[in-house]
Amino acid sequence: MVSALPASAIDLPKPLTDSDFIQFDPRQAELGQLLFYDKILSGNRNISCGTCHHHDLGSSDGLSLGIGEGGTGIGPNRTAGEGANRVQRRIPRNAPGLWNLGANNVQFMFHDGRISISDLYQNGFNTPAEEFLPQGLNSLLAAQALFPVASDAEMAGQPGENEIAGAIKDRMDHAWPIIAKRVRGIEKYGQLFVAAFENVEDPADVTIVEIANAIGAFIGTEFRNHDSLFDRYLEGQDDALNGQQLRGMELFFGDARCSACHSGPLLSSQTFHALGLPQFGPGRTRQFDPSVRDVGRIGESDRLEDAYRFRVPFLRNVALTGPYGHNGSMPTLDAIVRHHLHPQESNANWRPELALLPPAPWLASTDFVVRHDRLEEQRRISAIEIDLPPLTDPQIADILAFLNALTGETALERPMGRPDRVPSGLPVD
Repeated sequence: MVSALPASAIDLPKPLTDSDFIQFDPRQAELGQLLFYDKILSGNRNISCGTCHHHDLGSSDGLSLGIGEGGTGIGPNRTAGEGANRVQRRIPRNAPGLWNLGANNVQFMFHDGRISISDLYQNGFNTPAEEFLPQGLNSLLAAQALFPVASDAEMAGQPGENEIAGAIKDRMDHAWPIIAKRVRGIEKYGQLFVAAFENVEDPADVTIVEIANAIGAFIGTEFRNHDSLFDRYLEGQDDALNGQQLRGMELFFGDARCSACHSGPLLSSQTFHALGLPQFGPGRTRQFDPSVRDVGRIGESDRLEDAYRFRVPFLRNVALTGPYGHNGSMPTLDAIVRHHLHPQESNANWRPELALLPPAPWLASTDFVVRHDRLEEQRRISAIEIDLPPLTDPQIADILAFLNALTGETALERPMGRPDRVPSGLPVD
């Protein structure tokens, strides 16, 4: 169970400063901006990283479960495609926001933490690629950038559609050299890589490592943001928060016990907890699991106690990144806060129409099939490990006011933004 904080005093985190973040090469970040929005990285050249992590949508996509390869458009207006090119399945989990992932102390990537810093495989990281991850990746952000492009539903496409998808069917790392060859074959990219990387003397030297390092540099630089009203307060500006926001902060770090998990400068303990969020969609399971469900952290750790646990999210700019939860089952901040307080009641009252899912009639029969698995529902509910004190509606309103005070004043004014065009000449979403 979530343990209580001492009730005697509020233990606020220290202010975030630029020294708390990895200092990426600006030239690599500028190159990464182009790659982030360039569909050349996808198997069928029809989706980019930015499609699901768009500037206009707070670095996410505004959907519960995303529509990846085969879809068209962005955010709530994205469609699931049609004919032979329509999506085969929804993305299993919500597209998380990218805020402050370049901080020095970030330990895990993805909702289940399946990417972490480790020397288990002598390449610096513990990832699904295990020993086949290439050497030379310079950050967790760079490591995570390799996996959406190697996912059939996200960016690669289906075997038989393109050479990248075919290579991934053999082994995911077989696709990365193909992507690198695509990119370095574009003259403008070749020039930019030579200018940005000291180890690249000729475009032929560009590998997936440089591509991933550039994308990581962009994400870590572009989405660094810590100029909220709360940050001002931490820096000593006592009048930065109004009365309601102050009451919410006192509850958050005090009697409401929110900071038992949302602690530290990033407002996350970076641990894993089972909240019992309603299940739907294709889910993510352990290998050979025959059930349609999402087992959470156990899929990475293989420890029974990690079943249905997910990483505690960072909260800066949280008001910009709904819907909430690992599968976006909670459409509003109010809904996710109330779920924390009464998870069993929240489950009982949850309805499929609360999920923000672009229509895909051919997937309708399976979108919510897991909710009819009585034993699976019992397992998920019995795993709930959060037990917080009750709050009144005014107290919840105060906490919501505080959560909104975590939005950076310049959060929507990013230094680089979305490019108008990319070197491949492909359209930019």
